[in-house]
Amino acid sequence: MVGEKVSKFKTILMTGGAGFIGSNFVHWILSEHKEIQLINLDALTYAGNLKNLAGVMEHPRHTFIKGDITDKALLLDIFSRYNPDAIVHFAAESHVDNSISGPGVFVKTNVEGSFCLLEAARAHWLDKPFNPKSGREHCRFLHVSTDEVYGTLGETGLFTEETPYAPNSPYSASKAASDMFVRAWHHTYGLNTVITNCSNNYGPRQHGEKLIPTIIRNALKGNPIPIYGDGGNVRDWLFVDDHCQGIFLALTKGQAGQTYNIGGRNEWNNLSIAKKICSILDEKSPRPDGLPYSSQIAFVKDRPGHDLRYAIDATRIETELGWKANETFATGIIKTIDWYLASGN
Repeated sequence: MVGEKVSKFKTILMTGGAGFIGSNFVHWILSEHKEIQLINLDALTYAGNLKNLAGVMEHPRHTFIKGDITDKALLLDIFSRYNPDAIVHFAAESHVDNSISGPGVFVKTNVEGSFCLLEAARAHWLDKPFNPKSGREHCRFLHVSTDEVYGTLGETGLFTEETPYAPNSPYSASKAASDMFVRAWHHTYGLNTVITNCSNNYGPRQHGEKLIPTIIRNALKGNPIPIYGDGGNVRDWLFVDDHCQGIFLALTKGQAGQTYNIGGRNEWNNLSIAKKICSILDEKSPRPDGLPYSSQIAFVKDRPGHDLRYAIDATRIETELGWKANETFATGIIKTIDWYLASGN
């Protein structure tokens, strides 16, 4: 039944929990859901950082394991030792520029890694297709994906859960492939799966390669602030804590086999974001010479195959699960800048 509440989960195995969204999910769960144990598996590649878990590494409900999701023996050991009844799969290579220069690792992590995790869940939770093991009837696999699998939009329109997949980069192609594996394991084996496709996230702990940290870092260092092309590419921006809440709602209340798009309804083009951040920094941390930070904006050669616009229609998760973004971009970006100024990152 749509919106039917799933039994509370006791132990969540999450992957990629030292990365940006994953680490924020760790902090959020430990704060908001005191009945849940977290098993946090992360390979600690360049995008994973234990600093993101400062203050929770020794938390009694948080267990960190360094390891790769393509390590089948490790996955089976984790399932046997901790007996998770839910998986939240964040782990992914996610930077588009890196996927253009080196696509192979995106296939290995995003496609093969997701396959290995699905197979471990199937082995631990199902006796045979559509026949859960005793006590495993409620177990669920939630796959965190992206709106980039849908391709690009023109000046109007929104991505819905029915939008055909049309990935345009090696990154989005690898995520689209992993989405299809999750879908297939539900329809072929009866694995209880849910997929969430989110818009661009921002907030504390984001890796420095992403747009908003790049703008903040270069502004404060007095470096040129690089903006692709003419800065007209549009994204729908979602504050990371709002995303974490949406993921948890989809995990606990979502319909098995369903997809939920999570978006902030905050469309901004890249140049407008840079100017907005610069104006906030002008007030919070003025340049010594008194010049505006916007004077550092520099346009650079556009990314190959750069999608023009992404925007998500979040109606399904809003109406069926009661989710709503708490932050507008205006409020969320101030929280984000304050965090970067305080942390020195």
